[in-house]
Amino acid sequence: MQDKTGRRSNRERTEETRAALLSAGRALFIAHGYAGTGTPEIVKAANVTRGALYHHFRDKEDLFRAVIEREAETVSAEIERSGTRATSPLAALKAGSKAYFDAMALPGRARLLLLDGPAVLGPEEMSRIDRETGGRSLLDGLAALFGEAADGNTEALADMLSAAFDRAALAIAHGHSRPEYETAMNRLLDALAGSRSRT
Repeated sequence: MQDKTGRRSNRERTEETRAALLSAGRALFIAHGYAGTGTPEIVKAANVTRGALYHHFRDKEDLFRAVIEREAETVSAEIERSGTRATSPLAALKAGSKAYFDAMALPGRARLLLLDGPAVLGPEEMSRIDRETGGRSLLDGLAALFGEAADGNTEALADMLSAAFDRAALAIAHGHSRPEYETAMNRLLDALAGSRSRT
């Protein structure tokens, strides 16, 4: 929002600077990898000062973490939106599966979330980010699918299914057939739904 003189507020300038750093960081991390990206290149691409970078982020890793969190939040939001019209827990899981593959099709996203993120931040930090974003949606979806039959194994099942989704997303990103992987995931979800009826 601008004042009467047409100037932007401090908050707007702050948000714009942060957004510019995130966008520049994302593009450079995808193009050159984390190790191949330096802070001078980031501030140049974002058209900000080095001081502005360190005002918003402690260091390059902190900026990278923020990029990863934003990517994961975007994927999670798309999955959440996909299930709003589902007529059953299984339908919601299948809609979420499609939404996940749609979201992960954005160039560079699979590399950021599934390769560079774990390598730079470590598996524990990536697990935290996952639990706070799409991982929670998957766990909730499985709990809804199994209903009263859900137990402590549901969380382990969510971890295993999440790994299957990630493996499929990486394969698709490397040129393998998306329809084949989507069909396989739907069959896996059908099998899970079938196992519920046999418990």
